[in-house]
Amino acid sequence: MRRLAIFLTIICLLPALSGCAQASYEKYTYSFFGTFDTVITIQGFAPSKESFEQVTAKAQEQFQAYHQMFDRYHAYEGVNNLYTLNHSAAKAPVQVPAPLFNLLSYGKRMYTETGGLVNIALGAVLELWHDARDVADANPSDAYLPEMEKLKGASLNADIADLVLDDDAQTVFYANAALQVDLGAVAKGYATELVAQEMLKSEVSSFYINAGGNVRVGHAPMDGRKNWGIGIQDPDGMVMTDANSDILEVLFLHNTSVVTSGDYQRFFMLDGKRYHHIVSPQTLMPSDHMRSVTVITEDSGYADLLSTALFLMPYEEGRAYVDGLDGVEALWVLNDRTVHMTEGLQQSARSLGASNPAN
Repeated sequence: MRRLAIFLTIICLLPALSGCAQASYEKYTYSFFGTFDTVITIQGFAPSKESFEQVTAKAQEQFQAYHQMFDRYHAYEGVNNLYTLNHSAAKAPVQVPAPLFNLLSYGKRMYTETGGLVNIALGAVLELWHDARDVADANPSDAYLPEMEKLKGASLNADIADLVLDDDAQTVFYANAALQVDLGAVAKGYATELVAQEMLKSEVSSFYINAGGNVRVGHAPMDGRKNWGIGIQDPDGMVMTDANSDILEVLFLHNTSVVTSGDYQRFFMLDGKRYHHIVSPQTLMPSDHMRSVTVITEDSGYADLLSTALFLMPYEEGRAYVDGLDGVEALWVLNDRTVHMTEGLQQSARSLGASNPAN
């Protein structure tokens, strides 16, 4: 499902003694817009401004390349991307770049692991909701719901088996001409992880990336803190990028990813009811089990996809699912605004006494 920014605000909690920063490293920040329809901010510690600029310039280039590969709405010269596939792959197999092929393979595998809750082949259904949201955004008085008969008809063209991948040739073929693939449930996190892995090998391995709410942090901050402070957005608050208000919780973490799915962005109102963008493949309607769910795990692509899957599950089912996974923690905000979190996460939560002391 195509998700725009679900904001988590990075909380920069400075240590009591500013002199504890390593003398040879300074903190720098760089932001840019134009990839994955969101602002991407990178902050990190580097031995010089020049080295930070070199690393972040490469990161921006990578984000741009992945944005083009995973984009279902636009064509780009010289790139066989998702748009190309959705318009041509039913005619003949199309060879695609390795990152896109690998992401499609990952999506097929995770379809099975999530019991079909995250289905990258659901694009025809999501397109109907996307069109309805565009109309409502342009003129709220014209808001409407997609007809259920049309949604059911579109769902008949959402069989993941129709996405045929040839590992040897690295080609993609659509066995159903009406198949439409949508990578919105995972693309931004997947791209963020690829960029993070390159940064971990660079001079800027102590960093955070905030890709419109998909947060990936590297090694601990080099200013004396043990962790980055990551704020979880209150679903009823104002989305902010430069303030610490409207924060529901603060988590102290490093070398991990924090990704939220929620009902408070990319939605429209009709007859007093909110219709957001995270659509269940079972009901073909936006899920209403909770306000938001946040996933904490090392791989940002995995966190992105899991946050969608958990948002589509009732809390009890999702809690049992997470408890059966290794290296995954989660935080839920239910419809009554009660907050639940896995036991492993509690030691990192400010509300439960966690702090961020200097080393």
